[in-house]
Amino acid sequence: MSTAAAASAAVNLPGHRPAPPPASATQPGARTGPDSDPSAARKLKGSAQLNRWSRARAIRSGRKLDRPVRKSPAPERPGPQAALLDGLLSGTSGDAEGSAGSDGDDDAEMTATAMATAGKQIYMVSDGTGWTAEHSVNAALGQFEFCLVDRGCSVNTHLFSGIDDVEKLLEIVRQAAREGAILVYTLADPEMAESARQACKLWGLPSTDVLGPITEAVATHLGVSPSGLPRGAPGRSFPLTDEYFKRIEAIEFTIKQDDGALPQNLHKADIVLAGVSRTGKTPLSIYLAQKGYKVANVPIVMGVELPKTLFEVDPEKVFGLTINPVVLQTIRKARAKSMGFSEESRSNYSEMDHVREELDFAGKIFSQNPVWPVIEVTGKAIEETAAVVLRLYHDRKQRCSMPRISKRY
Repeated sequence: MSTAAAASAAVNLPGHRPAPPPASATQPGARTGPDSDPSAARKLKGSAQLNRWSRARAIRSGRKLDRPVRKSPAPERPGPQAALLDGLLSGTSGDAEGSAGSDGDDDAEMTATAMATAGKQIYMVSDGTGWTAEHSVNAALGQFEFCLVDRGCSVNTHLFSGIDDVEKLLEIVRQAAREGAILVYTLADPEMAESARQACKLWGLPSTDVLGPITEAVATHLGVSPSGLPRGAPGRSFPLTDEYFKRIEAIEFTIKQDDGALPQNLHKADIVLAGVSRTGKTPLSIYLAQKGYKVANVPIVMGVELPKTLFEVDPEKVFGLTINPVVLQTIRKARAKSMGFSEESRSNYSEMDHVREELDFAGKIFSQNPVWPVIEVTGKAIEETAAVVLRLYHDRKQRCSMPRISKRY
């Protein structure tokens, strides 16, 4: 019997579904069966449960949803790390698929659901302390406070420091891909940085190299190649310089001068801070001391005479701090409660009338000393206030036409 006859006979059988015609005989617009076109089979919708399992497996294996895995070979990379990278990445898909099946579909579905509700993930990788990556990410997140405050765009950050071999790096990349994260890395070793870039490319993981572009720019500007060694590497040594000992001395001085102690030493300070209680004098002093500046702070309290040396030192190194009274009252209430103050003493310390009077008292002292710059600290982080203080300090010291903070290496 010919093929055409067999097909016509099959049509007349009760309950029999006709087989689809060959691809060459299909009319334009006609639907083809899943056996004749594998791409069409993938487009057919399965059950809701099957779709959930498929999505979970896609996430666990590092693939983006609705996007096929790239099967094109990675470009050749020179260096000993390249072979290890290729070898580890070649078995990644199979390992991920196997783990998805072994852990169970229900667990995979729960993982996908948890990821959807846990917020966005940011992975930070460094071969050093991770300070640069962490502060760069925090600076960027500061541009999104409007949606981070009310959890409108919740974000979780994860810092991995001291990553100095490719195996650890790829394990982190795999985990980041599973969680649909973004990878931010500061890797001084060019081969490690290239391995991170290639791994993120193969896994479809968005990434940002913080250190690489600026290192290349400085290398071009200086005409010298970078060492490619992270801080603390065995081949790299940092002798104890005069600047190091200067910082230690500044920290010791600042601690001893806290809260108006030893006013006879104010003339030895590089910077003197004055302000009412809870305007951030102490944390600001410590922060500046860690940068090598000797700082003394003097509290302004109604009924307590200020030390005479405050008005005898160079006025250009004295800085006044002020704050919004409502914010100050809130801070003082929290402070009084944490210190276990009684209601009677607490009401005097954090009462709005007392807060306003104290701020007015400090304002009169500032107006009597017009050379002292007065810095509004409301809503400012310690780093922001410190930047203002240092800008003014160096501007006055160097008599620059444009405010700057200069340093010689």
